[in-house]
Parts: sequence; structure tokens; C-alpha cells
Amino acid sequence: MTEAISGHRRGSQGSLSGRQAEAARNDQRILDAAREVFVADPGAPITAVAKHAGVGISALYTRYASKEELLRKLCNDGLARFAAETEAALETIRDGGDHWQVFAQYMHTLVDADTSSLTRALAGKFTPTPEMYSLANRSAKLSADLFERVRDVLRPDLEVHDLGITFEMVAAIGFSSAERTHHLRHRYLAVVLDGMRTSEREELPGPPPTWQEVSERWNPS
Repeated sequence: MTEAISGHRRGSQGSLSGRQAEAARNDQRILDAAREVFVADPGAPITAVAKHAGVGISALYTRYASKEELLRKLCNDGLARFAAETEAALETIRDGGDHWQVFAQYMHTLVDADTSSLTRALAGKFTPTPEMYSLANRSAKLSADLFERVRDVLRPDLEVHDLGITFEMVAAIGFSSAERTHHLRHRYLAVVLDGMRTSEREELPGPPPTWQEVSERWNPS
């Protein structure tokens, strides 16, 4: 009897774990869909997110009571990622990492994280919470600390807020191919980084865009 009860409990816990895993997968699908939908069209209704995610609207509302709550979640996650990457870069600097290499890798990492696409699309579209303001202030301090650490390898007239605008400029690059978007964002980031550096120049990564790639963006989707 004891073994039967024990086995029943293990089975229940296993089922619960499975349900939790499925809920986590659904939540990630919703967040991924929300990011894609709202970056493309911040005015899109929340029903478009449910459709894109392949979940029922009731499942979405179970997790997020409103579009504004979903926007806050996306931007809060973006801020948290930015803070984590900045902390990691600072830690590498403290461990003796080469200032330019750490800074350049940090910039490339955040371009891949693409948190600036959220900033470009969603800034001013919802009311931030006090917790978000606190996280934003912490992120700003970390960014300023990192900038001061690597200032010796940067041109003297550069300021920390130039970095945020640089991320937004690079995030504006978008092509129908995700792979080409990735390559071209890093190509033009390399151009910007060369302009930020006190000296030396590096070879640009990847080929430039073709005329077809530049012109196809005007074709109706």
C-alpha cells in the first residue's frame, strides 16, 4: 500500500512537472510572438499575438491581463538582458580582459540580443512600473561604469549615451532574410566601432548588401 501511494505521488508530481513545462513553453511562444508582432506594429491588437503564437486568447489572458502588461514584460526582459550583459562585460574587465576586445564583443552581443528593437518600437507605448524605472537606472549606471572602464580605448569626444543610439541605429537594419539582417547589422556595427576606436581599423565582416536586397524591401509583403 505504501509503495502504491508513493508511486501515485510520484506520478502526480511528474504530471505536474509536465504541465508546468508545457505552460512555460506556451509562455515563451506568447512572448516570442508578442515581440515579433509588436516590433513590426506596436498598434497591433493582443489578439494578433494569440493568433501568431497559436494559442487561444483565453490562454494568453491567463498569463497577461492586458496588452500593456505584455508590453511591460517584453521591455522588462529586455532591460534585464541588457543589465546582465553589461555586468558580464564589467566582470571580464575586472578580470583583466583587453578593454577593446571586451567592449567590441559587448556591442556585438547586444546587437544579437536586439533589445534596442523593443526600445525603438515600444518606448512611450505603455506606462513603466517603478520596478522598471529602478532596473533602467541600474542598467544606466552599469553602462556608465563600463564606459568609464574602457574610455582609454575610445575616441575622447564619445559619451556613454552614444552607445544606446548606436544600438538603435543598427537595430533599424532589417531585410527579409534573418541571416542577412544578422550579417549586415554586424557589418555596420563594425563600421561604427572603427569610428569609436582611438586608432586602428579592422576588416568589415561579410559582403555589402546587393541592389536586389536593398530594393526588395519596397515590394509589398
